[in-house]
Amino acid sequence: MLWGIVIIFSLISVAVVYSATGTLAYKKMEGNTEYFLFKHSSLILLGLGCMWAAHKINYRYYSKLSLLALLVSAPLLIVTYFYGSNINEASRWITIPVINQTFQPSDLAKLALISYLASMLSKKQQMLHDIKRTLIPIFGWTVAICALIALTNTSTAVLLFITCLLLMFIGRVPVKYLAAVVVAGGIIGGTALTLGQRLDTAVSRMEDFMDPTKTAFQLEQSYIAIATGGVVGKGPGNSDQRDILPHPYSDFIYAIILEEYGLIGGVVVLFLYLALLYRGLVTVSKSNGAFGGLLSAGVSFSLVMQALINMGVAVGLGPITGLPLPLLSMGGTSLIFTGISLGIILSVSRADTEFTRAATETVPNKIQANKPVNA
Repeated sequence: MLWGIVIIFSLISVAVVYSATGTLAYKKMEGNTEYFLFKHSSLILLGLGCMWAAHKINYRYYSKLSLLALLVSAPLLIVTYFYGSNINEASRWITIPVINQTFQPSDLAKLALISYLASMLSKKQQMLHDIKRTLIPIFGWTVAICALIALTNTSTAVLLFITCLLLMFIGRVPVKYLAAVVVAGGIIGGTALTLGQRLDTAVSRMEDFMDPTKTAFQLEQSYIAIATGGVVGKGPGNSDQRDILPHPYSDFIYAIILEEYGLIGGVVVLFLYLALLYRGLVTVSKSNGAFGGLLSAGVSFSLVMQALINMGVAVGLGPITGLPLPLLSMGGTSLIFTGISLGIILSVSRADTEFTRAATETVPNKIQANKPVNA
């Protein structure tokens, strides 16, 4: 089921990104309108390959790698803040030499932090009241990573922080300690936002959202795309707002989907994300271990909440953010790490299925072995 959902998303993504980048490719690539089509398609195939590779690895190994990944991602976030490639007035990317491909360390940090929290919460279930050995490492890494991300990317930091709180709640961390980490996160995260690059942008976007008499330019163009799309849409490749709407292939790709495929297409995409969440929660319910269940829950909630926020922004239900739509927006590292995240869910499901099958086969064998032999 999960593979089917991802393949459908991939096909939709290729069609919509090709449409949304047609004019951009014509202007920047001297008439080569297929440039972004081939590039995006190759990245989707790479993401599917990473998904397949991640699902072949036993998910328990991710517990061992999580702390190492955090120790790598934290310095990378600092380097990105000071020396990262500046795109759209934010240094969120590191450009990899030779291949000239950008890499976003926050994608690695998100997955590493969720894996680490799932690992710690599963190992320390009987020690959740031990502040020194359990809560300080969990809270410390959560606040530190989210604060480092907030230096350059406010929306990603807030989403990750909410995901971590939800994961801690599921992991039975006492509410009074969760309240403490919310206060600490608010103070340290607010300081990071003040010292970072996106304070003015975050404030202006919140003011625009709260002002009933003012509509931001991006949101206004998104409304036009949605209104002209109607119920059935204009048809694939017939979008008009792709030439006006900022970032129609990433931040506002859902508006292009609604314009070209109408309300029906928008509902189908929403249903696919809910099906993805359902499949992740099925894996959680069938998991034989706390780590697998918490890991699947954290990854599933992170992906689907990001999707809901992106779609909510496109229809005016929230302030404008820079969050892409998972599995649909054009991107590089986001597609790869999304594939790895889904592969982890499959790995948990695969391991638990094999465990159940082995247990089922063992029971009849024991019955047969204990059966008395007739004289």
